[in-house]
Amino acid sequence: MRIFDKIHHICIVVHDIDKSRAYYESVGIGPWQEYPPLTEYTDLRVPNRDAFMKIRYQVCNISNLQIQLCQPPQDDCPQRAFLNEKGEGVYHLGFEVPDCDAAEAEGIAAGLPVKMRGRRQNRSGFTYFNTADKAGVTLEIRATPPGAR
Repeated sequence: MRIFDKIHHICIVVHDIDKSRAYYESVGIGPWQEYPPLTEYTDLRVPNRDAFMKIRYQVCNISNLQIQLCQPPQDDCPQRAFLNEKGEGVYHLGFEVPDCDAAEAEGIAAGLPVKMRGRRQNRSGFTYFNTADKAGVTLEIRATPPGAR
């Protein structure tokens, strides 16, 4: 299976995204920017759509990967459950794939259950696999929209 070949980002769930970003900037990691609007995902299969739309992400592109900070809402969602149960930390590892639908099918064929998924109109997007119990972390695949990083 080659869908986990190219690391794209590490996603860290935090209580206070502004405080966390300020710390990273104080040690020289930045600049940060807001993640594009989650409303871009027109095909969305998540446990709680309203909670998903309230998640706040900021990203920082360093030379070899992207760091994502994620502040979930108080609403019930997997990221909030992670934060409540484990505290702040790495929620998922994101791997870049050229075709999200094909890579998701490959993961399913290999026995990886889908936890959540989202696609934009151009079929770029993400799939989270339910791997935390065995891998220690959620593994995600993503296809970046043309022209983005």
